[in-house]
Amino acid sequence: MKKIWLTSLGSSKEEVQKTMAALKKVGLAIDGHFWQDDLDKMAWSAPRQAILDKNINLWVVLASSTDLQSPSIRYGLSMLALTVQAAKGIDFPIIILQNAGETILPETLPTPLAGCDIFDLNNPAYGAKIVARAHKTVQGTLPPYRLDVYGIAQIGQWFEIGPREGKWSGALFGSSDAGPCLHTVGRSGQLPEKSVLNYQQRGLEIELQGRKFTAWAVQNELDAESSYYVKVDGRPDSILFSPYSSGEEAEVFVVKLK
Repeated sequence: MKKIWLTSLGSSKEEVQKTMAALKKVGLAIDGHFWQDDLDKMAWSAPRQAILDKNINLWVVLASSTDLQSPSIRYGLSMLALTVQAAKGIDFPIIILQNAGETILPETLPTPLAGCDIFDLNNPAYGAKIVARAHKTVQGTLPPYRLDVYGIAQIGQWFEIGPREGKWSGALFGSSDAGPCLHTVGRSGQLPEKSVLNYQQRGLEIELQGRKFTAWAVQNELDAESSYYVKVDGRPDSILFSPYSSGEEAEVFVVKLK
């Protein structure tokens, strides 16, 4: 039996119970939680471990178009999606089950959610569609870079980047509408307590895709086992990152978070 995780944004308990009962009737095991819109406490990270469970095949977000117009909700969902995709791949299925409002278009959503499917709760066929999606083979596709996020109330929000294969001669990370405030280098998968930074740079100004980014960089060599970690105060609209380049062209990755 396929198992899914349901996140409810502002829906009534009655609607959630009804939705869960309908999905169980079509042969799905289901568990979930009610979303807490509290970025200061990093509440978006609360269900991370539950969704990363190897038995969870799909993540469903029960939401209205109004819910998904909230910048704080969009940002929190993006952060949670990023850390789930870092572990399960960028093709891990995410479904928005829309319960009200104007039709939600995937291209209007932040980058981590732009590939999701959107089904109408008021269409009786939504259960069958979710079943079909849960049974679809997922390759666990991973990009050429590593991007993960950590949200811990006591130490703040940190972004982790690095190469998936090969080596980078350093890394650059920038954010718009918020700025980096600390950075460090260490083993991948865990924030280091201390590190030595090679030729660090701060306060770089970059304009790309109509946005202005404040970026920091280091020239520590990075490989699949090491990462660049950057703490960001505030809630950036977008982030960019790339291997460090001293003049040669380098591919730059941009992720919209709101």
